[in-house]
Amino acid sequence: MSEIPAKATESEDSSGGPRDEAADGLVSGDAPSGDAMWQTAPPGSMYDYIKVASFSIGPDGLVDQWSLRAEQIFGIPAERAVGADPIEAFLEPVRRERGQRKMAEILDGREWTGVVPFRLPAHLAGDERDREGIAEVYVMPTRTEAGEKAAVCIVVDVRTLRRIETDLAASQAIFGQSPFGFVLIDRDLRVRRANERFASLFGGTPDDHRGKGVHDYLPRGEAERVAATLRRVLETGESITDMHVTGFLPGSDERRHWSVNLYRVHSGSGRPIGIAWLGIDITARRAAAREAAAARRNLALLNEAGARIGNSLDLETTARELLDVVVPGFCDLATVDLYQGLLAGDETPPGLADGSAEVRRVAFASAVSDGPISGTGDPVKLGAVHHFPFNSPCADALRTARPQTVPGEDGGLVQSTLAVPMVAHDTVVGLAQFARTKGSEPFGDRDRDLAVELAARAAVCIDNARLYRREHERALILQRSLLPPGDPEASGLDIACRYLPGNAASGRTGEVGGDWFDVIELPGHRTALVVGDVMGRGLRAAVAMGELRTAVRTLAQLDLEPAEVLSQLDEIARGLGAPGGPSQAFAGGVQQATRAARRPREADLSEVYLATCVYAVYDSVTRRCTFANAGHLPPVLVEPGENALMLDVPPGMPLGVGGEPFEEVEVELPEGALLALYTDGLVESRDHPLDEGLQAFVGALTDPSAPLEDVCDHVLNTLDTHHGEDDIALLMARVQGLPADSVGDWTLPREPRSVGRAREYARAQLLAWDMEPLVDTTELLVSELVTNALRYGEGEIRLRLLLDRTLVCEVWDSGLVQPRRRRARDTDEGGRGLQLVGLLSAAWGSRRTPRGKTVWFELPLPGADTGLTDPAEALLSLF
Repeated sequence: MSEIPAKATESEDSSGGPRDEAADGLVSGDAPSGDAMWQTAPPGSMYDYIKVASFSIGPDGLVDQWSLRAEQIFGIPAERAVGADPIEAFLEPVRRERGQRKMAEILDGREWTGVVPFRLPAHLAGDERDREGIAEVYVMPTRTEAGEKAAVCIVVDVRTLRRIETDLAASQAIFGQSPFGFVLIDRDLRVRRANERFASLFGGTPDDHRGKGVHDYLPRGEAERVAATLRRVLETGESITDMHVTGFLPGSDERRHWSVNLYRVHSGSGRPIGIAWLGIDITARRAAAREAAAARRNLALLNEAGARIGNSLDLETTARELLDVVVPGFCDLATVDLYQGLLAGDETPPGLADGSAEVRRVAFASAVSDGPISGTGDPVKLGAVHHFPFNSPCADALRTARPQTVPGEDGGLVQSTLAVPMVAHDTVVGLAQFARTKGSEPFGDRDRDLAVELAARAAVCIDNARLYRREHERALILQRSLLPPGDPEASGLDIACRYLPGNAASGRTGEVGGDWFDVIELPGHRTALVVGDVMGRGLRAAVAMGELRTAVRTLAQLDLEPAEVLSQLDEIARGLGAPGGPSQAFAGGVQQATRAARRPREADLSEVYLATCVYAVYDSVTRRCTFANAGHLPPVLVEPGENALMLDVPPGMPLGVGGEPFEEVEVELPEGALLALYTDGLVESRDHPLDEGLQAFVGALTDPSAPLEDVCDHVLNTLDTHHGEDDIALLMARVQGLPADSVGDWTLPREPRSVGRAREYARAQLLAWDMEPLVDTTELLVSELVTNALRYGEGEIRLRLLLDRTLVCEVWDSGLVQPRRRRARDTDEGGRGLQLVGLLSAAWGSRRTPRGKTVWFELPLPGADTGLTDPAEALLSLF
């Protein structure tokens, strides 16, 4: 009988541990019913955690039965425990006397319950502090088969109980007070326990959620996905971190997002008993992340727009750069329309205020279709000029300078369109349309603001390109107006020229440059050839070029030597950068320009103008050409039957540097020789060194006898790969000296009869040239000039007649005093000679020579458009 109670309270599992059969079938929480009360408890029951053991004491006070669980708790095998005195075996010596009294009372038939300290064996305790245990003992008196008094003892390890209590309290605190949704799910994927936070979200109390599955909380598709994940965690034991789950809260249509962590829960024996679900609502975080991603995308688009838009000063290219940025990163289709009047150069085209003015579609881009955005009305092709109807959203956007949303057409591809006015400097220059197709995310307020910013950036660049185009065209007009029209003519020279602006030379839009060339006719059938290049580009360079060219023509008319012309040009160039420099240079003459150049300049107003120039004077009578160079590339000469060569002309310093004199070189040019002057744009580029370009240019001049126009074309075609974006100026002249029979040259002694002899020479020469209509006028004017030379000049007198496109008469003497024309009074007997020369000749003047001066006059040939003045009428007009 004594064994029955002890065995009735214990059973053993396969591992030898005791097992409480009363807990059978309750692990999953189901209520016991029927035979389920007597099923074997599965692993993971409460007795795996609470250590309960039993043993019995015989009438002699010794242990007569010792359970396996007692072996586990006390660490004493049955063979040592059975027959041992429990008081002596388990209690400290100081407690044994009291223990003996209690044992006597128990064997006397009294029940007893109490807490008894005991000492663990050394092999079960980690250190000395863990060797003393506490056991809660329940002693029940019993009798043996012989009727003797005995006892059955139930022992529980108190330390385990306290630890379980602490763990339960901590678990309850974590589970119940967690700010996250905490759910325990059993092996059937049903909710076994939910905390208050979870219940507050999905309604009801925590107990109301017992037995529910994921399909009760999530949409079907999402529930299937989550259920499959739960099964995988239960089977594999792999935890899931930050799984995103989407669903709806009861009574709300707002989509919610949760971040869920899943891990498998085990019993004390390691058996999986369910899954822990820890979830947190990340809807706000997802929205913030979405906003942050949109902000990053928008910032990236703005950065890309800043880097890609405006790299060109071409209107169409700038518009295409905007669309390259927004399609497909921001929208699916996009167009740009600009006011046609502004493109044409009008500042305020009609209809600009009400948005009905004509616009031109300059750019279109699409990621989904080749068809342009229709908006309202028929589709508009790229490059077409059209206008928006007055009541359309696009016209309203242009009129109000505010973006408008254009809904898509039924059955069409486009979902919606943002019509954004392009505003630059408070002026609407056009309209940008951004469209998204059906199925794309609709435009939001942030997209609207981004579209306005992108359109504004592009508008500023487009307006700058428009202004640049206008100024560029004006600069080109200015530049071309300053160049000689057509092919200029000169005495004794066959001339051909080419001028290519930088954009024409390179095939791309470029700034206007400062290259120029000129052909200036000088007295005595001489010709000045000029080629120059102002360093830098733009309108300032073109204006500086125009000022220098005007100065060259002015100085050339003074008939100065080439070196002196460049010296004066250098002073003028130095004065261009000073405040008021150009006006001072030409209003006050060369000397005022020199003083302006030397005056201290303000740092914010001053600007350095540098230019290179080669100036040559060709005399058709002697076929001699005098060169002076200011930092320019050397002229190239091709003599008949010889290879081309670069003339050894001292380069000198560029104009505007100052301080260095210029040298002259005189070269006699053979008949039929070819002379070429050019700018560096012809021979220099970024891809080819200057020496290579010069050699290519020299090599292209192989046939000087060919027509000059063909030679120019051949040079440009040959050097097409050698020039870059700079302007090109090319001036070619073939030498055709004045024939000897077209020159009459006589030396006269310094005596009065030389006047009559000069008239005789002139008459005879004109009759020989068959120029009888010019005889009387020429005789009269020659008489006046020779008389002045005798009266006011020095040394012997030289008379020269030159016949070419006009008749030129020159009178030379050694005097340095220049003749000065004055108005004679009615009572004066003389002083009217130069007045008569001015009345009868087409032109007259004087110039210095190395040995004195030359006074000359020019007469048109018979049959020319300019008729001759009758000498008698001219004489009468003087009185």
